[in-house]
Amino acid sequence: MIQRRTFLKQTGLALAATTVLPSIFYSCRKDYPLGLQLYSLRETIGNNVEGAIEKVAGVGFKEVETYGYSPENGFWGLTITQFKDLLNRNGLSSPSGHYGADKFLSAQGTMSDFQNVLDAANELGQTYVIIPYIGEPLRTSIDDYKRMADKLNEAGRKCKEAGLKLGYHNHAFEFDSFNGSTGYEVFLENTEEDLVFFEMDIYWVVRAGKDPVELFQQYPGRFPLWHVKDMDRMNNELNTEIGSGTIDFQKIFEKARLAGAKHFILEQENFKMDPYESLAESYSYIKNDLIQL
Repeated sequence: MIQRRTFLKQTGLALAATTVLPSIFYSCRKDYPLGLQLYSLRETIGNNVEGAIEKVAGVGFKEVETYGYSPENGFWGLTITQFKDLLNRNGLSSPSGHYGADKFLSAQGTMSDFQNVLDAANELGQTYVIIPYIGEPLRTSIDDYKRMADKLNEAGRKCKEAGLKLGYHNHAFEFDSFNGSTGYEVFLENTEEDLVFFEMDIYWVVRAGKDPVELFQQYPGRFPLWHVKDMDRMNNELNTEIGSGTIDFQKIFEKARLAGAKHFILEQENFKMDPYESLAESYSYIKNDLIQL
């Protein structure tokens, strides 16, 4: 029998270890939602939306992130109601969507240029409205980023009033240096934490030569959504199945709670095998090797 003093000592050491040593056992819940950015299927989804969504659900995904919505064409010819019904029939939800916002982000843009996005996201039942890209003419200087940071705060307030959350998705250009400053730093440091959230595309962060973990440590809690996308070993301009490339996802997933992660979203922009077989391989690796108790 362990004596009480020994038991307390061992328990204290164990507790101390959990506060000091990083461990995947304290970083991710097994039930973390795993979704798919439908842009991964952009070359085929428009040909058969119903069939694509059925296959996505068949892989095991429970969430999808949308892209490409327009008031004229909806989602690949389906109205928002029709698309939502399609997701429901396949056991899927859509907590986030990508919506272009260049018109709003321009110097002349007004909130009316963004209202249709809020209406669409609310009708679909989404939580996060994600700005996925900024056109090159809008980002020529650090002052451009400072102006757009104010715009993001404005849109974030409007989203909050509408029961939504605003997110920003990065590529690599946000890390370009303007006399030592980057656009990503400007966005993180000049937006309000309760109004503007960040969807980190891990592939693009690494391709820009940055360390995702360092960003988590510098800006804890600001990255509730991740794009999980790996880098091909032979050509860093290509993607590959998660766990087959050069990105150390084990290290990154260890810091999921530090980042504030709530949704992991698989994305792959190019395939060397059947897309659904590739997605199934990545899904299995994330579920079995990265998301743990």
